[in-house]
Amino acid sequence: MTFKKTFLMTSAAILGLVGLAATTTTASAYVACNRDGDCWHTENRVHAPGVTFDIHPDDWYFHQHWDANRHFRDYHEGRGYYRGGVWVTL
Repeated sequence: MTFKKTFLMTSAAILGLVGLAATTTTASAYVACNRDGDCWHTENRVHAPGVTFDIHPDDWYFHQHWDANRHFRDYHEGRGYYRGGVWVTL
């Protein structure tokens, strides 16, 4: 191969990798907790009229003590939040 051809192939490969890296995004995940001690994984920051949530990074879950006063709830499809252990759909 000639230098020019090698240079063009290498440049194309580098541009392809840069383009791929520019289009990939990291997944956002959070742990939302309400005042009742219910916490759950969510992909979005939770907002509900008249209700306040504490929002934590996803790995916050692993560093907590879960007991009778603090409950980690199962993931729930759809938009909503937990209140008193029951899923409330928005």
